[in-house]
Amino acid sequence: MLTTRTPVTAAAVKRATEGRDARALSAFYADDAVIRIIDRANPPSRPREVRGKQEISAFWEDVCGRSMTHAVEATAAEGERLAFTEACTYPDGTKVLCIAMADLKDGIIARQTIVQAWDE
Repeated sequence: MLTTRTPVTAAAVKRATEGRDARALSAFYADDAVIRIIDRANPPSRPREVRGKQEISAFWEDVCGRSMTHAVEATAAEGERLAFTEACTYPDGTKVLCIAMADLKDGIIARQTIVQAWDE
Protein backbone atom coordinates (compact mmCIF):
# COMPACT_ATOMS: atom_id res chain seq x y z
CA MET A 1 0.00 0.00 0.00
CA LEU A 2 1.39 3.38 -1.03
CA THR A 3 1.12 6.16 1.57
CA THR A 4 0.26 9.62 0.32
CA ARG A 5 2.00 12.44 2.17
CA THR A 6 0.86 16.02 2.42
CA PRO A 7 3.62 18.31 1.14
CA VAL A 8 4.74 20.76 3.80
CA THR A 9 4.09 24.42 3.02
CA ALA A 10 4.10 27.48 5.25
CA ALA A 11 0.35 27.87 4.73
CA ALA A 12 -0.31 24.22 5.65
CA VAL A 13 1.82 24.51 8.81
CA LYS A 14 -0.04 27.68 9.83
CA ARG A 15 -3.45 26.09 9.19
CA ALA A 16 -2.67 22.85 11.07
CA THR A 17 -0.89 24.59 13.96
CA GLU A 18 -3.51 27.25 14.57
CA GLY A 19 -6.26 24.64 14.16
CA ARG A 20 -4.56 22.36 16.73
CA ASP A 21 -4.80 19.56 14.16
CA ALA A 22 -2.42 16.86 15.44
CA ARG A 23 -3.25 14.48 12.59
CA ALA A 24 -2.39 17.06 9.93
CA LEU A 25 0.82 18.04 11.72
CA SER A 26 1.90 14.39 12.03
CA ALA A 27 1.29 13.84 8.30
CA PHE A 28 4.06 16.34 7.51
CA TYR A 29 6.80 13.99 8.81
CA ALA A 30 8.76 11.15 7.27
CA ASP A 31 8.46 7.77 9.01
CA ASP A 32 12.00 8.11 10.38
CA ALA A 33 11.88 11.85 11.12
CA VAL A 34 13.45 13.36 14.23
CA ILE A 35 12.30 16.41 16.19
CA ARG A 36 14.95 17.95 18.45
CA ILE A 37 13.51 20.18 21.20
CA ILE A 38 15.55 22.72 23.14
CA ASP A 39 13.90 24.50 26.05
CA ARG A 40 14.28 25.18 29.78
CA ALA A 41 14.12 21.45 30.61
CA ASN A 42 16.19 20.31 27.61
CA PRO A 43 19.35 22.41 27.10
CA PRO A 44 21.37 22.32 23.87
CA SER A 45 23.81 19.78 25.33
CA ARG A 46 20.91 17.40 26.15
CA PRO A 47 18.01 18.18 23.79
CA ARG A 48 14.87 16.08 23.83
CA GLU A 49 14.57 13.96 20.71
CA VAL A 50 11.25 12.69 19.41
CA ARG A 51 11.93 9.93 16.88
CA GLY A 52 9.77 8.21 14.32
CA LYS A 53 6.18 8.49 13.27
CA GLN A 54 4.64 6.98 16.40
CA GLU A 55 6.51 9.24 18.85
CA ILE A 56 5.94 12.30 16.66
CA SER A 57 2.20 11.60 16.45
CA ALA A 58 2.02 11.22 20.26
CA PHE A 59 3.97 14.48 20.66
CA TRP A 60 1.53 16.42 18.48
CA GLU A 61 -1.50 14.79 20.15
CA ASP A 62 -0.16 16.04 23.50
CA VAL A 63 0.60 19.57 22.28
CA CYS A 64 -2.68 19.95 20.37
CA GLY A 65 -4.67 18.47 23.25
CA ARG A 66 -3.62 21.25 25.63
CA SER A 67 -5.95 24.13 26.29
CA MET A 68 -3.96 26.89 24.62
CA THR A 69 -3.89 29.05 21.53
CA HIS A 70 -1.27 28.85 18.78
CA ALA A 71 -0.43 31.61 16.31
CA VAL A 72 2.14 31.17 13.56
CA GLU A 73 3.51 34.69 13.29
CA ALA A 74 6.19 34.43 10.61
CA THR A 75 7.34 31.84 8.09
CA ALA A 76 10.23 31.52 5.67
CA ALA A 77 10.85 28.81 3.10
CA GLU A 78 13.80 28.27 0.83
CA GLY A 79 14.60 25.10 -1.06
CA GLU A 80 14.43 22.17 1.34
CA ARG A 81 14.05 24.29 4.48
CA LEU A 82 11.07 25.79 6.27
CA ALA A 83 11.27 28.04 9.34
CA PHE A 84 8.56 29.63 11.43
CA THR A 85 7.83 31.37 14.70
CA GLU A 86 4.87 30.41 16.84
CA ALA A 87 3.37 32.23 19.82
CA CYS A 88 1.31 30.17 22.27
CA THR A 89 -0.82 31.29 25.21
CA TYR A 90 -2.26 29.14 27.99
CA PRO A 91 -5.59 30.13 29.63
CA ASP A 92 -3.72 31.39 32.74
CA GLY A 93 -1.79 33.86 30.54
CA THR A 94 1.48 31.89 30.39
CA LYS A 95 3.17 32.50 27.05
CA VAL A 96 5.52 30.31 25.04
CA LEU A 97 7.50 31.42 22.00
CA CYS A 98 8.69 28.72 19.62
CA ILE A 99 11.15 29.05 16.76
CA ALA A 100 11.37 26.04 14.45
CA MET A 101 13.55 25.04 11.51
CA ALA A 102 12.61 22.02 9.42
CA ASP A 103 14.77 20.18 6.91
CA LEU A 104 12.61 18.69 4.17
CA LYS A 105 13.17 15.67 2.00
CA ASP A 106 10.80 15.00 -0.89
CA GLY A 107 8.46 17.67 0.45
CA ILE A 108 8.09 16.31 4.00
CA ILE A 109 9.94 16.91 7.25
CA ALA A 110 12.97 14.70 7.82
CA ARG A 111 14.43 16.66 10.75
CA GLN A 112 13.20 19.59 12.79
CA THR A 113 14.71 21.68 15.55
CA ILE A 114 12.39 23.53 17.93
CA VAL A 115 13.63 26.12 20.42
CA GLN A 116 11.07 27.20 23.03
CA ALA A 117 11.11 30.03 25.57
CA TRP A 118 8.53 30.00 28.36
CA ASP A 119 7.30 32.64 30.78
CA GLU A 120 8.57 31.87 34.27
